[in-house]
Order: sequence, then structure tokens, then C-alpha cells
Amino acid sequence: MGKIICFISDEFADFEITLALHKIRNVGKKDVLTVGYSEEAIVSESGLTYKPDLVFHEAMALNDIEGLLIPGGPIRNQKQELTDFIIKLDEESKMLAAICNGPQYLGRAGLLQNRRFTTSCSVERITQLHVEDPFPRDNYVDKRVVQDGHVLTAKGRAFVDFSFEIFDYLGIYADENEKRELFRDIMDR
Repeated sequence: MGKIICFISDEFADFEITLALHKIRNVGKKDVLTVGYSEEAIVSESGLTYKPDLVFHEAMALNDIEGLLIPGGPIRNQKQELTDFIIKLDEESKMLAAICNGPQYLGRAGLLQNRRFTTSCSVERITQLHVEDPFPRDNYVDKRVVQDGHVLTAKGRAFVDFSFEIFDYLGIYADENEKRELFRDIMDR
């Protein structure tokens, strides 16, 4: 059984990844593990407390990772161990999926230099924060979800679309009717 690793850090937007992780674990039958910079508990944007399953040196030692999921959260500095982990998975062509401000980490790792991507983080927001823009804006696409090879990015409000893009990429639903039913259940009003 392959593993999907989810990066968590203070104030991460847990709501953006809940649907994806629920279906990856319960329908896709994949192990879902969280990774953090330390073993310390983390408080998400919603106020819930999470304790990482792994730290990066432990995650680097795993050999059955299928992908990394990066939720949104504040624009913040990036530690080298996250960059190294992203580069390793990229070299192995593993799924790298990031939503909202999460693509900032892919940008700082150099993965977006030659790939199309999207993000919720505007140039105006970066200017307001007085930080270096982690995004190569020439490759930005103003879409809800963008897939370029094994890299999937999404705007924060597109968390349902993002989840379904991940399901397709990982082959979670072998039967197209089952996938359509779930989408209808979620999107019907």
C-alpha cells in the first residue's frame, strides 16, 4: 500500500485537504501520514491541533511514497528539509499536489520554473507582505486547478475540484460512475 504524505505547519488550512485525504484513505486504501518540521503539535487555521506522524528525516527514509499533499496557509519561510523532500519526490516523479498558498513551497524548491501552476496568492498580496515572491509569474495560469505532469496546483476555493484531480491522478475511482455519484452528492444543492 502506497503512502500519501501531507505536510502540516502552523495555521495550515486543514479544510482544503479534508475531502482529498478522506477519500484517499477510505476509498483509495492508501496510508496517509502527516509530516512536520518537528514532533511538536501544530494548530491549524481552523483551531484544531494536529501532531505530525513523521519529521522530514523519517519521511526521506520511506520508499513507498506515492505523493505529497501541501495545504495552504500563510506565506512563510521554508526550511531546507522541506525543499530537499520536494526535490526528492520530484526526481522520482511522485505526485506533488499543493493548494491555495501551498504552491509557495514548490516555487521555492524551483519546481515551478518550467511548469504551469496556479495559486491563490496574488502579486498584490506578496507586495503587501513585503516578501520575495516565490512564484515564477510567467508560468501562472488563472484557473481553479492546473496539472502539469505530476505537479497539481489549485486555488483555495477549488478544494473539491482539487480533490477530484488528485483522485484521477491516483486512480482512486476505477469506475467512472462511482466518481460521478460522489461528485453529484457533493455538488448537489
